[in-house]
Amino acid sequence: MRDLDLTSLRLFVTVCDTGNMSRAAEKANMVASAVSKRLAQLEATVGASLLTRRKHGVVPTAAGETLLEHARSMLLSASRIERDMASHAAGIQGRVNVLATASVMAESLADEIAEFLKQAEHQNIQIDLEERISPEVVRGIRDGVASIGICWDAAETGLLHTRTYRHDHLCVAVPHGHPLCALKELRFEDTLDFEHVIMPINSAVEVMLQREAGLLGKRLQHRVIVTNFEAALRVVRAGLAIALVPREVTGLYAEAYGLAVLPLQEPWSRRRFVLCHRGEEVLTPAALKLLDALSAAHTPASP
Repeated sequence: MRDLDLTSLRLFVTVCDTGNMSRAAEKANMVASAVSKRLAQLEATVGASLLTRRKHGVVPTAAGETLLEHARSMLLSASRIERDMASHAAGIQGRVNVLATASVMAESLADEIAEFLKQAEHQNIQIDLEERISPEVVRGIRDGVASIGICWDAAETGLLHTRTYRHDHLCVAVPHGHPLCALKELRFEDTLDFEHVIMPINSAVEVMLQREAGLLGKRLQHRVIVTNFEAALRVVRAGLAIALVPREVTGLYAEAYGLAVLPLQEPWSRRRFVLCHRGEEVLTPAALKLLDALSAAHTPASP
């Protein structure tokens, strides 16, 4: 197969998004016949039919759907290359991509990065943050999507290098007056009689909670799935479910929402988060500076 060109891939994506050859041509400032010719060449290159004509437009074939997924990824990578090279041309010393879990994003990370960027020696560094669940953070670092990842150490980091970032504490958020408030010591098993609001099912914490429930011969019942802690606590406030959330996050909402935050008496309720990367020797100077700053922020001072 000959090399794919980005212009043809971009046109193909536009045609799939608009579902119409003429509208795609307008967006690309081309005539429809030129777009059609480009796509015919693309089909010849990949050796498969990519579009099916319908009464009111076109839709991708099965092969087209596969190419569409890859094309979006390739165009995103090309956009990042263009942006990063433009940054260097503008005199920016470095750009660092960071992947982090929702717990990390909801707590102190943004403030720490803002403080890092305020320092005069870092004024020409740009940092991009993206939220992902722990397994996807690890996968992203392995695949080279980002330089630094921050995730719960329960995730399988494999051969990645790690440094301790910080700890947090899982607790149970319930409305005041909830039956669990009457317990002197709260165990995870006690919560399994109630429906939970949970984060995405394949996140590291939810996988662990399902496993712990299974070891107890019970099942974690979830009523609502959300993607952030504020939404989870709103569900708790409404009385629809209870939630296991980091104590460090609930302080912003517990009083305002009228919630009780109950310590959980489990060894795994104290979590360790790590900074992960592929090795200091492959980090850019900007990424290494950020790595050192974030790890130092939570390292106890020597007596």
